[in-house]
Amino acid sequence: MKTAKLILLRHGESLYNKENLFTGWTDVALSEQGKSEAEHAGEILEKHGLYPDICFTSWLKRSIHTTQILLGVLKWEHIDAIRSWKLNERHYGAWQTHNKDKIKKEVGEKVFISIRRGYDTPPPPLSDTDFERLKNDPKYRSVNPAELPRSESLKDTRKRTLAYFFEVIVPELDKGRTVLVSAHGNSLRSLLMELEHLTPEQIVKVNIPTGKPILYSLDETYRILKKEYLE
Repeated sequence: MKTAKLILLRHGESLYNKENLFTGWTDVALSEQGKSEAEHAGEILEKHGLYPDICFTSWLKRSIHTTQILLGVLKWEHIDAIRSWKLNERHYGAWQTHNKDKIKKEVGEKVFISIRRGYDTPPPPLSDTDFERLKNDPKYRSVNPAELPRSESLKDTRKRTLAYFFEVIVPELDKGRTVLVSAHGNSLRSLLMELEHLTPEQIVKVNIPTGKPILYSLDETYRILKKEYLE
């Protein structure tokens, strides 16, 4: 394998980010600031002469629209954009659409932190009614219901994200290509954890900011030759 470049980009600020709500799989749009962040990310890649050969997004429109805006800035819309639910954000179960401060007040800071920032503790699951709604969502009708989550820990998110990474994204890196993954805080933390060999205790402290590209230069064993937060 030639030296490959992997660009990780968390989508721009969403409307729920702005309102301090748990988003998860809720399919909300970018805020105006989020659109500006996506444009700025495109400008950053242009400044560094980084034009992806292929890009990957989740099935959620905040990820998709971030990529579309970025590629528009680069005038680079012709490349393949591959989408998968396996790059979706962590599923926050019954906490989705609820205010983070209100949840913290209800459950206490210790429980809140153990779930939100911890590795293997999921939030309370979706109700049966809400899970039926997820299964019947047109986007997910083609997905085996047994694979759809009621809620997820970071450990759960990492399992599905890494399976997709090694099955679909790594073959593109094997070709020495420049690959853009535009996804979400927790799906990207899952990849970062694998690439940087972080422990569950270490990943707790990692937060990926919205709209700021991270560039990894990788050798043939996916060892990091260089990591940059691009400005």
